[in-house]
Amino acid sequence: MPQIHPRAAVDPAAELHDTVSVGPYCIVGPHTKIGAGTELKSHVVVDGHTTIGNDCVIHPFACVGGQTQDLKFKGGAPRVEIGDHTTLREYVTINAATFDGDATVVGSGCHIMAYAHIAHDCIVGDEVIMANAATLAGHVLVEDQAIIGGLVGVHQFVRIGQLSITGGCAKVVMDIPPFMTADGSPVKIRGINKIGLERHEVPKGRIRGLREAYRILFRRDLGVEDAILAMGNELDDGPELQRLIAFVRSSERGLSR
Repeated sequence: MPQIHPRAAVDPAAELHDTVSVGPYCIVGPHTKIGAGTELKSHVVVDGHTTIGNDCVIHPFACVGGQTQDLKFKGGAPRVEIGDHTTLREYVTINAATFDGDATVVGSGCHIMAYAHIAHDCIVGDEVIMANAATLAGHVLVEDQAIIGGLVGVHQFVRIGQLSITGGCAKVVMDIPPFMTADGSPVKIRGINKIGLERHEVPKGRIRGLREAYRILFRRDLGVEDAILAMGNELDDGPELQRLIAFVRSSERGLSR
């Protein structure tokens, strides 16, 4: 049986694995599913149509699955889905999607620090770190292993690329490509995430290629299509370069430059 503190309020219809721990003053709604080994510390609210994976830790005053703040909400059963081994620190808020059947998704192995906010319909990948009070507006896509600094504000529909890092207090209104570092208000691309690439054991030759790709994209006076053509012609192919080019080509909001 789950370990439920007597001062917690868990709806009998909620589905909790036998190894779930629910601390005092937590509230768990009837449409929630919580996986093996997950711990709700205390004063946590999990509501709505919310699924939380295995071995997650949710700290006091976090609120998961609350109704979207989008005024277009008309009812139904929009969802929140959280993967395995993800940590939500104090006062984190993750809102459900806006429309019936849609989901706000947070992946596995994420570390979401205190006061961070993930709005309706966001998709957050695996191993993402969001520092204190980082805020995602609706429909933001954050790819795997991205790092978002404290007090960063991200505009709706923006994409944050894989293994990128965004410095604290940045204002992000356009896409941040994969493998890049970004900072400022409004944000600008400053270089490649060399340390992150090395930690993920990307070969040195491919890191050098990404550095050249950065120079082509952000230091030459080229339009996006010309920059893509130059990268394809001048640089050795590799999975990181392919990922970068695909991201740039598919950008709808445009790139932070």
